[in-house]
Amino acid sequence: MFISDFAIKKPIVTVVSMVALVVFGLFALAQLLNGAGQVAAMVERAKDFFNGRIDILVNAAGATGPIETPVWEIEDADFEALLRINVRGMFLPIKHALPTMIGQRYGKIVNIGGGSGLRGYKYRAAYSSTKWAVRGLTRTTALDVGEYNINVNAIMPGIVETPRMDRLCREKARKRGWTYEQVYQEYVDEMALKRITTPQDVANAVVFLASDDSRQITGQEIAVCGGWAV
Repeated sequence: MFISDFAIKKPIVTVVSMVALVVFGLFALAQLLNGAGQVAAMVERAKDFFNGRIDILVNAAGATGPIETPVWEIEDADFEALLRINVRGMFLPIKHALPTMIGQRYGKIVNIGGGSGLRGYKYRAAYSSTKWAVRGLTRTTALDVGEYNINVNAIMPGIVETPRMDRLCREKARKRGWTYEQVYQEYVDEMALKRITTPQDVANAVVFLASDDSRQITGQEIAVCGGWAV
């Protein structure tokens, strides 16, 4: 998701919602094609839409990968596919958006990682590895571009109340022989706040990191997980 200086003129929550409709479809298509050329074209289209500027990149790449699978049973192809989507899919938009941000000497990059990049996640080695990689990419990119007035941070959500969570709980329940409700409650019980994260919780953190209220924050992770990663 890209946002330009248009965001300066409008409340950012409104802009995020509107830009999602315009640009996120391109992002999803580029991810499916998984090609650098398609991502570069996506960035150029975003620049055209925003009169040559890209001020904010919200970078969200998230495939689930093997569930309830010990590391020795993960297929090579499944591990590699997850790396391509969750890590390379995060890297390419950064790579192609940064020249514009560097040229204008301003930018905000918000990478959406995951709480499993802050702790171990049993039977999810492939997924957890990709979220740890997002932290490394975030911190190193922050060092590379700080002198150009570009902030790079990551949000690390825990389990979020979405259809994806529903599918994850159902698949875990199937493999364990549990009920859906048992798996759901297990997640709740692991959280200090005893409640599931909502998409709005994540969006609030994005808005903060995309605004100038976070001007002195870079190379950091904000866990939005209700205490799951504590």
